[in-house]
Order: sequence, then C-alpha cells, then structure tokens
Amino acid sequence: MTEMTLERKESSSWLRRFGDRWGARDLVVIGVFAATAKLSTVLIAMVGGGMNPVSLLLKNVVFTTLLVIMLYKVRQPGTLSLFVIVSALVNFLLLGGNVTLIPPMLAAALVSEAVMKFVKSLGWKGAVFWGVGCFDFLSKGLSLAVSYLMMRESPALMAVVLPIVLIGYAGSLIGLYTGYRSMKELRHAGIARF
Repeated sequence: MTEMTLERKESSSWLRRFGDRWGARDLVVIGVFAATAKLSTVLIAMVGGGMNPVSLLLKNVVFTTLLVIMLYKVRQPGTLSLFVIVSALVNFLLLGGNVTLIPPMLAAALVSEAVMKFVKSLGWKGAVFWGVGCFDFLSKGLSLAVSYLMMRESPALMAVVLPIVLIGYAGSLIGLYTGYRSMKELRHAGIARF
C-alpha cells in the first residue's frame, strides 16, 4: 500500500469512530443548545442595558438551565467539552470573545466530565448537577485567575471584577435549581422522554 492510502484509511477510521460515538442528532442538539445559550445571553445583555447585576444574574440562570437540559438530553461522555468548544467558537467568531478564556473553560469542562463519571460510578443520582455545578465553579474561578494574571500590575481592579464574578456564580446556582425544575416539568408534560 502506498503512504497516501494508509493516511486515507487512518483518517476514515478516525471519522468512523467519531460518527459511531456521536450521532447526527446529538451533534445537532449540542449545536442548537450552544447557539441558543449564546443568543439568549446576548439578548438578555442587550435588553438589560449592559452589565447590571440583574441582567448578569439572569444570563447565568438561563445559561446554566440550558446546560442542564442539554446534558440530560445528550448523555454521551464528552458532551460538555464539545459544548464548550462550540460555544467558544461561536463567541470568538461572532462576538470577538477573549481567546484567553478558552483554555480555562475547556479545563473546567474536562474536570467536570471526570466528576460526572466519578459520581455515576458511585451510583449516586444527579451526576449532571454535580458536573454542571463543578463546571460553573471552576470556569468562574479559572477565569478569575486569568483576569488576575492580566491585571497583575494593577490588582485594585480585581475589586471590580470579583463582585461581577460572584453575581454570575449566584446566577449559576439559581440556574441549577431552575434546570432541575425544568427537567421535572418537561418530563411531566411528556415533552422530554430522557
């Protein structure tokens, strides 16, 4: 066999493994939820008039609620990481988002995936909530660390950033509750059978 044929077979086997693991329906759900989360948070910020505590709280509530529903809908390992990658790409391409926040978000997603797997292995219920809670906590904490690295010459600016992150995290905690309630209502209404 020639070298080109070997490369083609290796690439097609990787693509086949990816296709066997992720169905088209799962990928569409992840893409739709990533776009919906980004669009809804942008609309909330625009309607709320920018960076005020109410719109910041509401953005995080909606984002976390949608994340919980998506993780219940697509129960594949790696869903959260793929969601973060798609969200980061949408954020970077459409809104010019900060590239330095992508590695902390991806690291938080990978650790949260491990937490969900660990909780499932213990046989506890609510692995999704543990994972999303861990993701929210780590992503906010790691983004704060990146902010500190960027502003280390003037650490007094962290006094402005810290309340914003804490308000956002409070919204994420409320989003865990609204995600739980949304899942119960979707199951009760027969809309979601997962």
